[in-house]
Amino acid sequence: MAIPLSRIDLNLFRVMDAVYEHGGISGAARHLHLSQPAVSHALARLRRLWGDPLFVRQGNNMVPTELTRRVIGEVQAHLRGLQSLMAQAETFDPATLDMTLRLGMRDVLEAITLPPLMASLSKVAPRARLASVRVPRDALERVLTQGEVDLVIDRERRVGGRIKGEHLADEKLAVLMRKGHPLSKRRWDLAAYFKCQHVMVTLQPDQPDPLQPVWAARGLGERDVILRCQHYFAAANVVAHSDALLTLPHTYAEELTRALPLVLRELPAPVPTMAIWMYWHADRDGDPVHRWMRDSVADGARQAMQLMHDLR
Repeated sequence: MAIPLSRIDLNLFRVMDAVYEHGGISGAARHLHLSQPAVSHALARLRRLWGDPLFVRQGNNMVPTELTRRVIGEVQAHLRGLQSLMAQAETFDPATLDMTLRLGMRDVLEAITLPPLMASLSKVAPRARLASVRVPRDALERVLTQGEVDLVIDRERRVGGRIKGEHLADEKLAVLMRKGHPLSKRRWDLAAYFKCQHVMVTLQPDQPDPLQPVWAARGLGERDVILRCQHYFAAANVVAHSDALLTLPHTYAEELTRALPLVLRELPAPVPTMAIWMYWHADRDGDPVHRWMRDSVADGARQAMQLMHDLR
């Protein structure tokens, strides 16, 4: 009867191989850096699994049984195969990577992160492919735990102990308005800002204004939001053809001024910066491919942020 996979401990086969090669418990223990009782215990477990003595004592030696002689070649071949796989993992070469890497991010981070990341991948991992997907913030832990995405880049979030994170950058906010807007050149303040209509990007149509705590702390009410949409480019396009304002991350605002007839102004109030983080599941932490991917994404994001900062 086949041994259930759930009962198999691969370390036991290392013990079997060591006892066979070294002819006894003490030699196997020295080779494996284990105590003799530990080797004896492992050998007893193996005997129960196989239903065979595996080795019998003859003088000072442990002599393999007929079953052990019959299977030891395959046991050793499989152990060498596992060692070879581990060696390949440790010497991972991005140029050989042929897979799709799945990143969870919103459009604002796509625009900032993907251009330098794709430029880098085309040189060091030309066969790698990327898929960027939008991940609702309340689903971050679930999609990482279930392996639906490899990484998520988002604002700083409270996450459980199985989710790892790395701080990438701090981003401040800016305001976009159309060229020729009455506020595009004159000095302005929060009163002028609040007199305008606004476009807001949200995932849900009833999502509250994320800046409302800032306005409330200043004794202000709610902004006059005339449109809620899903993507910043669409919102910016509306603003480019109206007198409404769009408040958004500074780096992406700069990108949009290159694509649309827009003017960028600093937000007329001190607002805490947004911390941008990269998240992944702890089970992927030590995987060399995943570690390389994290490093590549982090370098791409930081490179883009630094480039935009230098251009200001």
